[in-house]
Amino acid sequence: MGVLSSVLTLPLAPLRGVLWVAEIIAEQVDQELYHPASVRRDLERVDEAAAAGELSDEQRAQAQQEVLDRMIRPQDQESPDRKE
Repeated sequence: MGVLSSVLTLPLAPLRGVLWVAEIIAEQVDQELYHPASVRRDLERVDEAAAAGELSDEQRAQAQQEVLDRMIRPQDQESPDRKE
């Protein structure tokens, strides 16, 4: 039966391939966006921009909060799925 199902589902192989690639890309984006080193680098960039006078204190605080929210949001998204 395995051979028959493989033959019958062969037309769906390109779709499965595209979905697999999309999942890999999504995982990479999540790792890059939410990795602590990436967040730290972004916070350093905000501080450098503020030190160079490119950002006001208010803009700096807002940019820092946006970066920190990125670290908090993934934990919030996982919470509803967990069964305690």
